[in-house]
Amino acid sequence: MLLRESQVQPLLLVCEDVYWMDSETQALLDSLVESLPTVRVLLLVTYRPEYQHGWGRQTFYTHVRLDPLPPASAEAFLAGLLGDDPSLAPLLPLLLARTAGNPFFLEESVRTLVETAALVGTPGAYRLAAPLQGLPVPATVQAVLAARIDHLAPEAKGLLQTAAVLGTDVPFALLRAIADLPEAAMHRGLAHLQAAEFLYETRLFPEPAYTFTHALTHEVAYGSLLLERRRVLHARLVEILEALTPERGAEQVARLAHHALRGEVWDKAVTYCQQAGEKALAGSAYHAAVGYFEQALQALAHLPEDSDTRVLAIDLRLAVGRPLHALAEHGRRLTLLGEAEALARTLDDRARLGRALASVAGGLRITGDYDGARAAGQQALSLAAELGESALQVQASHNLGQAYHDIGDYRRAAELLRRNVEAADQASGTPSTDSRFRSESRAWLALTLSDLGVFAEGRRHGEEALRLTTLEGRGVTPLIAHSCLGGLCLNQGDLGHAIRVLEQGLALCRASGTRSQLRPIAASLGSAYALQGRLAEGRALLEEAISEAIRTGGLASLAGRVAWLSEVCRLAGRGEEAWQHARQALDLARQHKERGNEALALHQLGTVHVHADPPDVAQAEAHYQQALALAEELGMRPLQAHCHRGLGTLYAATGQREQARAALSTAIEMYHAMEMQFWLPQTEAALAQVEER
Repeated sequence: MLLRESQVQPLLLVCEDVYWMDSETQALLDSLVESLPTVRVLLLVTYRPEYQHGWGRQTFYTHVRLDPLPPASAEAFLAGLLGDDPSLAPLLPLLLARTAGNPFFLEESVRTLVETAALVGTPGAYRLAAPLQGLPVPATVQAVLAARIDHLAPEAKGLLQTAAVLGTDVPFALLRAIADLPEAAMHRGLAHLQAAEFLYETRLFPEPAYTFTHALTHEVAYGSLLLERRRVLHARLVEILEALTPERGAEQVARLAHHALRGEVWDKAVTYCQQAGEKALAGSAYHAAVGYFEQALQALAHLPEDSDTRVLAIDLRLAVGRPLHALAEHGRRLTLLGEAEALARTLDDRARLGRALASVAGGLRITGDYDGARAAGQQALSLAAELGESALQVQASHNLGQAYHDIGDYRRAAELLRRNVEAADQASGTPSTDSRFRSESRAWLALTLSDLGVFAEGRRHGEEALRLTTLEGRGVTPLIAHSCLGGLCLNQGDLGHAIRVLEQGLALCRASGTRSQLRPIAASLGSAYALQGRLAEGRALLEEAISEAIRTGGLASLAGRVAWLSEVCRLAGRGEEAWQHARQALDLARQHKERGNEALALHQLGTVHVHADPPDVAQAEAHYQQALALAEELGMRPLQAHCHRGLGTLYAATGQREQARAALSTAIEMYHAMEMQFWLPQTEAALAQVEER
């Protein structure tokens, strides 16, 4: 029946999702379209790209494409759905990337996160309740996409599933190699998948390349492929990639590792995951490096256990220890190093046992277990001498030197570290696998010498370490150089230089995600800020460093950082907090047997008692004298000078002129000798006041 204009009022007819229509309903719709020129009707029809019709030839037909939301609109749409809680910051770019701005996908993804309790709150006021562990495909989106894929012709569907095995990006050469289709069928299928908006072309030359319209489309297409078919395709891709790309760049190795794992080609998976881990580590991509090394270990478990696989098991555990150290994941690192040590003992592999023990020494030192660190380090050093392995000797000496520094045995620490530095100077210009530890030994020697008051030599080593490690590039070693040189300048009172070096180091730390050096750099910078009068900034950084130490279990030298927090509180007029932190610092130092930090905490207690209201003269003098005796025993000349200054100030306040004159004069003489100019003016002013009385 034809509708005539005189029979109807103006109408808007809406037909949604017409791709679901059966043939009879489609025939009715076609008849309605043919009658439109004779009636006052606007017919609005919605359909997906794969829907076929013959209306395009009609002059009264207009096609309006509904594109995904542009980035700004998608962000605004998400802001309306989620709100602006700071915890949402890591979620927003993930949602935008996975959905490509499709509002339905965005809305359903948010709904799924709410249903799984990853998001809590109310619409427009959500917050992220837990760290993201991947984004699930919403069931509604899964159903829609699966239905679209099922409606494809078998040839096109198979091509889409095969493309999904390659990843979200689909190089034509690789797709052609594994698709088992004639060239003409390939092009026909790709044209259909582009028209249906499953794929779009990203490059024409030198050869075509495609990508999936949405990450969600890729996931659903990949999931629709039978497991065994997936495995076969991944395994075939490993062979194809090896033949097509003999060059093994970082991206190529990562791709080979991915396909070898999913193709269950376990021997190649071990090899490529190990190589990908090394390349990620060289680029300071620590999380990626950990992931690759752990995947290599998982693949290794599928291979027959023999001497070769057990050796690989040791090497992989030692390798993953380095990025775990950079990420300050000390517990995981020590667990894996302990396993490596046990395996090496079982195999009686003394070289690998030495490397494991040297690494264990470093890991235990960071957690504050100095007895364990020294025992492991001494065993490693003995094995190095027995085996004649210079690289192992350097690593063991370096880690032992750090441990001796942290317990306050600065002379022995300097001896061990200087040995590495001298060996590096003799081998100048000769590349070696132990160059990293030699550079780090130079930096730690600088810090150790500063505790002994040997600033001129220490500064030479610190500046050279920073120069060398900056040339070497990224990684933890340049940050260690910033930390140690900045610490030396702080100890000497050269605040301008200290702040410049430490601010650079902190910026690098935060930019690279290197957590292991955050504690020492933030603490030293906070202390320098405090001495400069920037108390709020100083306190914030010290509290961050202390929190990071407690969170990660990196308790080495925590006592010294708490002592510095005490001084910041004292300078801010918070006497009770200052006393509590000083007592806590002393308890921590004694608990961990950090004698240098014990002397520092005793000095801080003396300072707190001097500035108490009223001053506790007896307690102040007792703590200063204990700190001075311990500092003299350990050779801590800068702290000795501070103790003399504190005692001189105390004696002057209590009318003991001769004792005050002697103590202040000694402090001035020591400050001059060590070029510690920062403390000279106030000490000289105190002595002048004593002389005037």
